[in-house]
Amino acid sequence: MYTFKTEPYKHQQTAWEDSWQEAFYFLAMEMGTGKSKVAIDSIGALYERGDIDTVLIIAPKGVYDNWIQQEIPRHLPDRIERKVVRWQPNWTEKFKKEIADLALSENREKRTLNFLVMNVEALSTQKGQSTALRFLELNPNNMMVVDESTTIKNRKSARTKAIVKCGRAAKYRRVLTGSPITKSPMDLFSQCDFLANRALGFDNFFAFQARYAVVQKRSRPGGGHYPHLMGYRRLDELGEKLEKFTCRILKEDCLDLPDKIYTRRNVPLTPEQKTAYVQMKELALVYLDNGEMATTASILTQLMRLQQITCGFIKPDDAPIQPIKNNRLPQLMECIAEISGKALIWATYTHDIEAICEALAEEYGADSVAAYHGKTEQDDRQDIVVKFQDTASPLRFFVGHPKTGGYGITLTAANTVIYYNNSYDLESRLQSEDRAHRIGQEKSVTYIDLVSPDTIDEKILEALRGKINLAQTVLGEDFRAWLL
Repeated sequence: MYTFKTEPYKHQQTAWEDSWQEAFYFLAMEMGTGKSKVAIDSIGALYERGDIDTVLIIAPKGVYDNWIQQEIPRHLPDRIERKVVRWQPNWTEKFKKEIADLALSENREKRTLNFLVMNVEALSTQKGQSTALRFLELNPNNMMVVDESTTIKNRKSARTKAIVKCGRAAKYRRVLTGSPITKSPMDLFSQCDFLANRALGFDNFFAFQARYAVVQKRSRPGGGHYPHLMGYRRLDELGEKLEKFTCRILKEDCLDLPDKIYTRRNVPLTPEQKTAYVQMKELALVYLDNGEMATTASILTQLMRLQQITCGFIKPDDAPIQPIKNNRLPQLMECIAEISGKALIWATYTHDIEAICEALAEEYGADSVAAYHGKTEQDDRQDIVVKFQDTASPLRFFVGHPKTGGYGITLTAANTVIYYNNSYDLESRLQSEDRAHRIGQEKSVTYIDLVSPDTIDEKILEALRGKINLAQTVLGEDFRAWLL
């Protein structure tokens, strides 16, 4: 009998019981309901039964570090010996040795559970594809997990083709996502094709499309034709097929969940950001050494400038904003694709709010998003709140500044709250959290922090979680510890 390290909620127990022994399974569990835990407990149970000893995990950049740093240590029982290797695009001698030791099961002195965790982008490269496939082929007692599986919804992309090919070498296969369909039921085909050939009863996409979509040939100007999607049909039948190997769980169905669920998505700095961050940090240290940062205000200004770099821009004094290539907005959009329903997005800089609104409007339509910050006209503010609270309204995303929108208004139509970045003001954080989590909220609320590892982002979040209000704290020499 498998013994859990962390006690599962009832819905997690049910999902695990239904799935852990299956050769392939679709964990379509909404963000915050514990799909990673269910997958890890399935891995642990299969390992202890002697069925697997090798696991390949594929996840987006903002997620795959979470498997290594949080999910596996938190949920995999300590009694299970494991080795976890993180994919490196640059093959150092150390990484080459780690891969070699991990892949060659006959060289292991004792039985261990071995993980290779790769970002999905690596499967777009020949090196990543060949490494993943060889890893599985050398160790046939294996499982392959694709987290946030909508990243493989495009059947034509190189990485989707590579991941599906790798899946054919996997003994057990899992896909995890909170939103299996982001735009069209056609999104399902490649996700299910990874799980198993003919998982939905079709050898190829076109047979699947012919059954469940209505496509009309249209003439191109200048000659030729192109397929135009008119709509969908037989979706009840498609749903019945999915049910045979799918667990669909929404937060609203989980009465056992806690009121607040906290998670984070890592946002790696780009090389351009790393350079700017190091330069700004060194400048702050020079100021500190020269005794030029004596006031709390000046210290917080330096923190703000470091944080702006992690968000992807620099705002010099009395000069226009200078954008820096960054991963934050793409990571937010990936996160949005994984949730359903309405969401609050908090950002502390107007520049970011405007960029977020523009991206969401382009992807989901202009009526889907509204900005709420200091420049928002007073007459418009109440109208935005009313529309957001109206379930029939197309307004899905409330993008606000926590100082402006974080006080005095009710936004319980949302059960997902995303912090694009964090204010160092504890009160602002607590107040903005409570906009969704208050009287009238009938669902659990998930809070997602976008965080660049090893930067001021982590320091600020740790302080807020520790109930430390930096805006009211003179850091003095302690500031050095925040920089180093």
